[in-house]
Amino acid sequence: MHTKAEKLQALGRLLDIMDDLRQGCPWDRKQTFDSLRHLTIEEVYELSDAILDKDLDRIKEEAGDILLHIVFYGKLGEETGRFDVADIAHHISEKLIRRHPHIYGDVKVADAEEVKRNWEKLKMNEGKKSVLEGVPRSLPALVKALRMQEKAAGVGFDWPDKQPVEQKLHEEWDELKKAVDAGNRNQMEEELGDVLFSLVNYARHLGINPETALERANKKFKSRFESIERKAEELGRSVSDMRLEEMDKLWDEAKRKE
Repeated sequence: MHTKAEKLQALGRLLDIMDDLRQGCPWDRKQTFDSLRHLTIEEVYELSDAILDKDLDRIKEEAGDILLHIVFYGKLGEETGRFDVADIAHHISEKLIRRHPHIYGDVKVADAEEVKRNWEKLKMNEGKKSVLEGVPRSLPALVKALRMQEKAAGVGFDWPDKQPVEQKLHEEWDELKKAVDAGNRNQMEEELGDVLFSLVNYARHLGINPETALERANKKFKSRFESIERKAEELGRSVSDMRLEEMDKLWDEAKRKE
């Protein structure tokens, strides 16, 4: 592993390269905060894929791409005269010191859960009007539900254990079935949303990240369905021409091979 001096040297090299690119590369010269936004989101998802695949080499690569974006935002801020990459680093450093009084002060904590509760209280003391204020509006709905629940739980708004969460999930499911039986589409959508929100809450109480669980299910489905497609091609067939019973048989075969 590298020394601290080597790490600082590597970051300095990246800053120099960013200056070169911004000055000499036509593509880098034309980028703005707005144009980089969707690219940054894409890079974060690529890092997420690498983490799910437990691919350390790709994690290193994708984390580097995100670091480039942070440096890029610092450069754009510098050009506006409002901030630079040093301001970004100082801002997060001060925030971390402020929100870790059990490290940089005399506060005592019992465990990680108490750290989380203190974190939310400190955020409110910094002028936040709501504990939910820090949840980005553009987060995917499943992730947003989890983050809102975690933040509410951080200030004590939570079920004591998973049993009442299970009961609530069954209640919401029954309400969804009633809406389906009534044929009320708006009500069905609302009740399905409540079921999904409750299911996220249940996953949280089980200590499972629902986004990770769903993505694992997505990968499993993709692998099995692509196996069906390959087998169909070997048979000189197309899945669109197959009966459901035939595809189910190939699905079970792919499942057994896992």
